[in-house]
Amino acid sequence: MSNPVDDASSGALLGAHWTQQGLPADDTDDADSTLGDEIESSTASLSSSILNYRNINGRTYHSHAAMDEEYWAPNDPKHLEALDIFYHAIDMMLEGKLHQAPLSQNIENAVDIGTGSGLWAIDFADQYTNCTVIGTDISPVQPSWVPPNLLFEIDDATKEWTFRDDYFDYIHMQLLNGAFDSLTHIYSQAFRCCKPGGWLEHVDTSVMVTSDDGSVKENSPLGQYGKLFEAAGNRVNRMSRTADFTTMEDAMKEAGFQNITVKKFKIPISPWPSDKRMKDIGLYAYATMTTDVEGIIQFMFGTILGWSQQEIAVYADLLRRQLRRKDVHGYYTLKVVYGQKPQ
Repeated sequence: MSNPVDDASSGALLGAHWTQQGLPADDTDDADSTLGDEIESSTASLSSSILNYRNINGRTYHSHAAMDEEYWAPNDPKHLEALDIFYHAIDMMLEGKLHQAPLSQNIENAVDIGTGSGLWAIDFADQYTNCTVIGTDISPVQPSWVPPNLLFEIDDATKEWTFRDDYFDYIHMQLLNGAFDSLTHIYSQAFRCCKPGGWLEHVDTSVMVTSDDGSVKENSPLGQYGKLFEAAGNRVNRMSRTADFTTMEDAMKEAGFQNITVKKFKIPISPWPSDKRMKDIGLYAYATMTTDVEGIIQFMFGTILGWSQQEIAVYADLLRRQLRRKDVHGYYTLKVVYGQKPQ
């Protein structure tokens, strides 16, 4: 049977490939090859136009009033729950450190670009109580009960930033894959708004799932996930491989930052590691993926690549099955890059 590709350069398989495979006759998995129940038991005043969310197949997405361009991630409670679970996985991987940049304890102003549910901004405001913290996003989905030094604002980071020049001691960005067409433009905005001596830090993950032992096959659901995301991103001119290659550090240098530091971490995509800490991180990464596979892929695979709802459902099911296998040792890269504006 042929395996037609959606994008020859990326090697992404068409949605029809997955329905051709068909699902297994039953949902029973061999105890030696699946994580099964082991995982399941462990993962148990804005204008009306801003709130007029788009609805795609029962999922809500940000309003066009907030952002001219399309953004792939839903903004509904189910997806926010998945993001919060992944936030915890990243927090564990970074050993509870909210930032890697060497910040002074007496910083005055900080901003979290693309704050999402606002968890990081809330934690940061609690830690730096004398710092005024702003969290920006294109959807008003953040809680109203927050630390007194924290403010959430609706703002589209892809447009000209309205913050004052030389204002922030620290600018934070996290998990913004697929949001931008150019990091250099975004980082240049950050450079202008950053105080001399201040820091920009960007934390993101690769969409490419790989393995060190070859257990993630190229044409498997996990092996195809990043390729498909990349193919969709290319169609709408959105960077989907933000954390791959030297993209982040090169753009930061081009924007004018210096003292640039790069840190990389391997996040297991399921609890396959034997190490207790890494197993727990993998458990949260697994919960993130399985909590909302459809929400993660709906827009990019369906709206952009043109997959049918049946193709999305079959692929999502096959992906969940592969995630449960103990003999699949997949991971993706978490990348942290930070740089300083010259004094």
